[in-house]
Parts: sequence; structure tokens; C-alpha cells
Amino acid sequence: MVGIILASHGEFAEGIYNSGSMIFGDQANVKPCILKPSEGPEDIRKKMEEAIASFSDQEQVLFLVDLWGGTPFNQASALKEGHDKWAIVTGLNLPMLIETYASRMSMETAHEIAAHIVTTAREGVRPLPENLEPHEESNTAPEDRAPSLQTIPEGTVLGDGHIKYVLARVDTRLLHGQVATTWTKSTSPDRIIVVSDSVAHDDLRKNMIIQAAPPGVKAHVVPIDKMIAVDKDPRFGATKALLLFETPQDALRAIKGGVEIKKLNIGSMAHSQGKVAVTKALAFDKDDVQTIKDLKNLGVEFDVRKVPADSPEDMDSIIKKAEAELV
Repeated sequence: MVGIILASHGEFAEGIYNSGSMIFGDQANVKPCILKPSEGPEDIRKKMEEAIASFSDQEQVLFLVDLWGGTPFNQASALKEGHDKWAIVTGLNLPMLIETYASRMSMETAHEIAAHIVTTAREGVRPLPENLEPHEESNTAPEDRAPSLQTIPEGTVLGDGHIKYVLARVDTRLLHGQVATTWTKSTSPDRIIVVSDSVAHDDLRKNMIIQAAPPGVKAHVVPIDKMIAVDKDPRFGATKALLLFETPQDALRAIKGGVEIKKLNIGSMAHSQGKVAVTKALAFDKDDVQTIKDLKNLGVEFDVRKVPADSPEDMDSIIKKAEAELV
């Protein structure tokens, strides 16, 4: 596994390391190295050397650094001399770090990851309102652009005519950092679909979700009945979708309506009045308990974890704990 050094002036590297762990889970062979105001070049160089010595593979090392030409960069560059397999990328930001973590799952060299993450790091810089984005002329002719669903006649069958669900997840927060980065990278959808009657009729929440979509993935918000119709529409046969439900009750209604979900990831169910906390991420009331039982009776399997790196928890044990505390 490629070792990663996060290097910065001040506490930035430490902070972004913690943010990365919050979103993607704890990672092996990653070390933040910071240059404090009272320290000099030799201090951060020593920290980098100690970090590299702790890595399981010291042949492949990637430095993610805050500024080109700064002391952390200069010391990383000096250390790189004689190590042709090492690489440095500057302009460290959170999208870059998350993409690096995801890339280590399929890429084996520091050079390969470095070349890949630059695009994601640049795409992570986006203004709101979006009309502040510098205009770039597209080289794609209108006739070459992908058609929208509205241009495809009803009854057209794409692929095998059945939408593919790469992940179906219950998450009170819906589309947020862990979903937009970690789960999207590990499941590779081309659409994220939030299935919720309440959000579909809330323009503010709907727009926030659409804007939160990661680069290259479209986000949609649809009512439950619309999702049931989409499941039966053969025009979505070439679509790989990640479904997000705000509650298990919404998921149950969609599945009863015919949406073919075999496994349901339970990521987050927020605490509110009348609920009991059964894990750090899950709070249940009696209706939630019954809903989970109803889903299980329909043959739905459960994958209880916040991020892919977590070990799955046992839903039966969670339900027993919730029932005991709700008596």
C-alpha cells in the first residue's frame, strides 16, 4: 500500500487528516507532518523521515503538501532525491485526500495515484453561485452530447431494461461528505437518487442536494411513487444508481411498491424525541424496530456501517438492544 505524508505549515495537515478519517474511516500508512512557527526545515524533515520509517512499504511514498515552494515542499523534494518511485502533489485539499484514499484501493504506485488525483483536486474548487465559475468553451458538438431521458421515447429499452442499484442506504443526512466521497468511490454510480416525499417538495433541500453531488455523478431528488415508476422504466436499464432514504419507513414503502432492493445499508438514523440511541450512529423508536422487522420479513439483508472501511454490525443484536431499552 502506498504510504501517504500530509505536510503543511501549522496545524492544517493534522486537521485535514482528522477530516479524512471522519469521512473515509481510519487509514493505515498515513502520517500528518506539520511545521510549527517555532520550528525550522530540519524539524519537519525529521518528522517526515520518521513517518516514512513507520510505513509498511517505503518504496512507494506520496507526499500531499500545502504549498509549492514552501518549507514542507522543499524538504519533501529533498527527501525524494534518489527515490524515483516517490511523488509529490501540492495544493492539498479534502477532495484530493479522499480521492487518494479511494485510489489506493485499486492503484499500487505513488506516480499512478499522483497523476490521477490532480483532476479531482481541481474539480473540488467550485463557487456558489455557480455563474461565478470562469466560462470554458465546450469542444463537444451538440449532437455528440448524451441525450437526456426526455429525448428517449417511452418504451425504449436500454441495457437489459432494469436499473442497477449499486447501493441503497438509509441516512438521516442523505447526501453528505461520507456518501459523496467514500461510498460513491467504492460503488461507482452514475446517479445518486434521494428518494423522499418531504425533500422532493422542499426546494431549498433539493437544491442543496443537487449541488452536493460529486464531480461526474448526477444527483436527483424524487418522491417515493416516482422511484417506484423509475424502477419499472426500461429507459433506465443502463443506469447504475445509489439510492438514499431518509428513513427506513421510506425504504420499506419503496420496496413494497416494487423497487428491487435486496440489501439495505443502514448508515445513520438521528436521535430525536422518543428514540433511544443503540449505537453511535443509530437511534430507534418502536416504529423503527417494527419497520426493520418488516424489511427483514421481505427478505432484505442489512449492512450496518457508516463507511466502507467499518466492520458491519449485527442488526439482530441492535434490534434486541433497542427493544430492551424501549420497554
